[in-house]
Amino acid sequence: MAADGDDDLRVRRGLVIPASELLWRFTRSGGPGGQHANTSDTRAEVRFDIATSPTLGPRQRQRLLERFGNEVRVAASDERSQLRNRELARRRLAAKLDDALREAAPRRPTKPSKASKTRRLDAKRRQGDRKQQRRRPSSDD
Repeated sequence: MAADGDDDLRVRRGLVIPASELLWRFTRSGGPGGQHANTSDTRAEVRFDIATSPTLGPRQRQRLLERFGNEVRVAASDERSQLRNRELARRRLAAKLDDALREAAPRRPTKPSKASKTRRLDAKRRQGDRKQQRRRPSSDD
């Protein structure tokens, strides 16, 4: 709601989303809580419109659109205070966006070493011997 610099959402070093691009909605939390919970709008929901955000670069926008669609939405109703739920929602949104923007390192195929193959085969052999000893003696004798 406030548009000052303190409410800007820092996602990562190169990405800070201005508070004016975050859309907030407050509703009543579900569950027990008595008179206070039934009359207070403590559940916080924040939405971020990916498609129209001028803050995102083209690669960031494309990556987020593939992951979330046109907008990403996060809600928090863990706490009894709207302020604490608001902060939780901000943290969850930042973590969600950061996670979506993180590029996984490409996997390099590797081969097992000769020693690891030997250890694996030895373990299989020992297990087979152990199971062999558990069997009943054959009555062929």
